[in-house]
Amino acid sequence: MITRLENRLTTARRKRFVGRHAELELFRAALSRDIPDFAVLHLHGPGGMGKTTLLREFARIAEEAGRPYVSLDGRHLDASPPGFLTALQQALNLPPETTPLDALANTPDLILLLDTYELLSPLDGWLREQFLPDLPERAIVIIAGRQPPPAAWRAGGWAELTRIISLRNLRPDESAAYLHGQGVPEDEADHVLSMTYGHPLALSLAADLFQQNKAASAFDLKQDPDVVHLLLERFVADVPDPVLRQALEVCAHAFTTDEALLAHCLGADHAHAAFQWLRDLSFIEQGPFGLFPHDLVRELLEAELRWRNLPRFRELHFQVRSYIIGQIQQRSGLAQQFAVFALLFLHRNNPFMRSFYEWQSLGQLYLDEARPADMPAIEAMILKYQGEESLALTRYWHGRSQAAFYVARAAGQSIAGFFHVIEMSQAVAADLAADPALQSAFHHLQTHAPLRQGDVVFYFRNWMSADNYQMSPAIFNMGAMLCLRYYFNTPRLAYAFVAQTNSNYYATMFDYLRTPLAPDAGFVMDGQAFGVFAHDWRVEPVLEWMNIMGERELLDEIVALENLPHTPQPVALSEPEFAEAVRQALKDVRRPDLLAQNPLLRSRCLRDRGEAELTPAHLQALLREGAETLTASPKTQKLHRVLWHTYFEPAPTQEATAELLDLPFSTYRYQLGKAVGQLIGWLWQRELYGVE
Repeated sequence: MITRLENRLTTARRKRFVGRHAELELFRAALSRDIPDFAVLHLHGPGGMGKTTLLREFARIAEEAGRPYVSLDGRHLDASPPGFLTALQQALNLPPETTPLDALANTPDLILLLDTYELLSPLDGWLREQFLPDLPERAIVIIAGRQPPPAAWRAGGWAELTRIISLRNLRPDESAAYLHGQGVPEDEADHVLSMTYGHPLALSLAADLFQQNKAASAFDLKQDPDVVHLLLERFVADVPDPVLRQALEVCAHAFTTDEALLAHCLGADHAHAAFQWLRDLSFIEQGPFGLFPHDLVRELLEAELRWRNLPRFRELHFQVRSYIIGQIQQRSGLAQQFAVFALLFLHRNNPFMRSFYEWQSLGQLYLDEARPADMPAIEAMILKYQGEESLALTRYWHGRSQAAFYVARAAGQSIAGFFHVIEMSQAVAADLAADPALQSAFHHLQTHAPLRQGDVVFYFRNWMSADNYQMSPAIFNMGAMLCLRYYFNTPRLAYAFVAQTNSNYYATMFDYLRTPLAPDAGFVMDGQAFGVFAHDWRVEPVLEWMNIMGERELLDEIVALENLPHTPQPVALSEPEFAEAVRQALKDVRRPDLLAQNPLLRSRCLRDRGEAELTPAHLQALLREGAETLTASPKTQKLHRVLWHTYFEPAPTQEATAELLDLPFSTYRYQLGKAVGQLIGWLWQRELYGVE
């Protein structure tokens, strides 16, 4: 009989597990009883304390006892009731027609293991009040997280059914047993113990260090209290292969790492081996989306690389973000939301954005389309923070096809905040009459950026937190995710407006995001002044904007905006303005000094050529390329000759050109107008839709 590699993996993990005797005995005693003394076991402790390892040991014991178990990790599921149930259905390998609740009702001995519970806090009330009470009475739920459980677990009936344990460092005898199991000699183990004080992650790193060097005592770390930091520095320095070192750097920088990301960053030939090496490291965990390091390890690896090799750190950053942007473009639904989150995660160390975002809260709220039952809570927020005028306007927009409402849900389905978005390009006269914000925004568009047929404009009309109005970083996080989804998913996106109170507070940040204040788009409602920030996506499409943001998010310190790298301001010409610019460019095609003033140099049709700095020579080349398209068909070759000899290799006068082409002057003028029109049409399509 052939045994599976999983058996060897389980054996290897058993060798790395020591201690936690009281917790294991408590669990075994619960398994031995017909009705356990407790239904829920809460384990909590700081990062690196071995919570995930302990859950694995519980799973092994449950399996030996013949008890079915399911393991879920908060890092890898959507923190919403549907997301939780979907993850549970997948873990149970249920067919689509079978609900998890039905399956669990027929699994009386279930052991449910929930890891990284701090990310499932939006579900805490729902789990406690709705999901868990429906489990069989013999079921045992084990929850592991960084924070102690909320007070509700210590009140009412749950107080009798819940055990709460705070995990601490391992005892000296347990630490020594662990190091002995990893082959560390006693004299070396004493040295390690004097440095680590039983911190599980530090012990794990020390064991890995010994496996590579066969010596730990060579390093005197007693003078530095940050033992984990120094151990990690030493481990990274001794990675045996440059490619594996790069793989570790990728894993630290990205939210999660799979083979596809490693292939993108390292090359396809190295991806598989690097992935397998990463997953064997003691501080690397794995989930449904790939591998990820312990949070503390991630921070230390990032800091070490930035300090040691800043150019490599920059290169790595852009490799990872280009992969993520590709995933956002290719995916949809929850997979796209996960990719958007991975993109926002790359901003976590930018000091400029840090005060406006709360990265730790990402994943603790979830975005959901508002339901009719949510409107009373939304209206209560508006009445509390804005007033009757805004309330009446919200009721006007609710239910209209041009408007969408979203909520940020927290624990127990409570609403932590909401967002109101209007597709302004679909607004009608009644909408303008009802909403002063739209009146100001349309005036701004007519004055500065007239729309073209098919252009789409979104107005992020209102947002707020239930507790802190528009000064909540956590709700701002969710708003940023919502905006990015709109930006990436909207064909022909032309313009976006964001209405904001406290606009002076947010102005510098929006300038940094290249979404400046539009003074003529502001408005007053319920006695509050709203500033409106705007971005023209025709002149700076999403991918161009993302490239600029990629540079800015790497700033090492807050700098004045005038010191940021200068990017020429693109333009979005209306169709008549564009046509006139092409005609003028043809007249000036042999005069680079005059072409330098042509607005086509800042238009999309030229920017999409991918040049770092656009010059009149690039515009000349584009016009010649457009003229050459007329040679593709026998019907238009004569138009090419007329265009070419009028502008690119001209005769002294148009009359002379007509004579050169052996055409009556009226026929020449007709064909010239048609040729110029076709060139304008070819360029206009590229202006609207890009090169493809």
